[in-house]
Amino acid sequence: MKLGLGLYRHQLNDEHFRFAAQAGCEALVIHLVDYFKQGDNNQPGDQPTGALDGWGRAGDPNQLWEQEYLEDVVRRAKAHGLEIAAIENFDPAHWSDVLLDGPRKAEQLENIKTMIRCIGAAGIPCMGYNFSIAGVAGRTKANYARGEAEAVGMEGPVDEPIADGMIWNMRLRDQLGPGTIPPCTPEQLWSRLQDFLEAVLPVAEESGVVMAAHPDDPPMPTIRSTPRLVYQPQFYQKLIDLVPSSANKLEYCLGSLAEMTEGDLYEYTESYAQQQKIGYVHFRNVRGKVPHYRETFVDDGEIDMLRILRILKRNNFQGVLIPDHAPQMSCDAPWHAGMAFALGYMRSALQIVERETTDSK
Repeated sequence: MKLGLGLYRHQLNDEHFRFAAQAGCEALVIHLVDYFKQGDNNQPGDQPTGALDGWGRAGDPNQLWEQEYLEDVVRRAKAHGLEIAAIENFDPAHWSDVLLDGPRKAEQLENIKTMIRCIGAAGIPCMGYNFSIAGVAGRTKANYARGEAEAVGMEGPVDEPIADGMIWNMRLRDQLGPGTIPPCTPEQLWSRLQDFLEAVLPVAEESGVVMAAHPDDPPMPTIRSTPRLVYQPQFYQKLIDLVPSSANKLEYCLGSLAEMTEGDLYEYTESYAQQQKIGYVHFRNVRGKVPHYRETFVDDGEIDMLRILRILKRNNFQGVLIPDHAPQMSCDAPWHAGMAFALGYMRSALQIVERETTDSK
């Protein structure tokens, strides 16, 4: 197993690469979507949460991720001893009609195939995605964590309809509305996911790229009056079985899974690890279940993180674990301090599990 760090687009620079290397990371999971573009609710030093008008403005639907840019990021990270293990999340502008079954769906699927080929050619082995209309929406931010550290949580259901011109919690245009996006049933959303997987998985296989699906965040049956797909742990199995492929895997978010109201996290981790279906892991701890939960420091939640590592090790998981986000600490560099704490805990825990395995032989 490899220790990694997740970086937003504006953090893909030598300063943050050095920070990752100093913390003992071997890999990075990078975001190419600019969640903070024209956004009024979030600061780039933190993770995005927020208001009903979304995080910010989505990108240009016709500006695809180019192989040259991807290769440059890979090269610059490699100079610090780091590999790019995955890209996380498509730009909402690149697949809005895939999610909504709109008129540009076929065109956008072809564009996604083109980007997957570029990702593979650049030597990046995984693409994480979250097939959701509302996206990561409905979360709140407050002093939820130990010592009144700022962290993310949820204060109850959020089902206000989504304005037309918005998808995946980002704006496709400056002015939203009039009206709201078209209604969608759970069956229709599963059908759209199947269309997506049937289109892209063969290309992903050919390109050496794993498609890793994130569970719903927050894992509610509906968010903003739209259905969700993976809001209970068993629905991950439905996703895996929907279109069987060696490239069809999971972006295994422990925090989101622990927030779900059904199932045993350790049993499901055992099952998906045995199937070799875990692409990479979001190593995050929480307290509570939806619609009321709090993210915590990695050592202070309800998940037995060492038990999770032992399950992964026993099933020969060799992928990357990242603290996808962490509570902000009270200092001049709250993001860096929060991540350093999480990475230090993770590095130590990985060493413990590795020594346990060696001692048992």
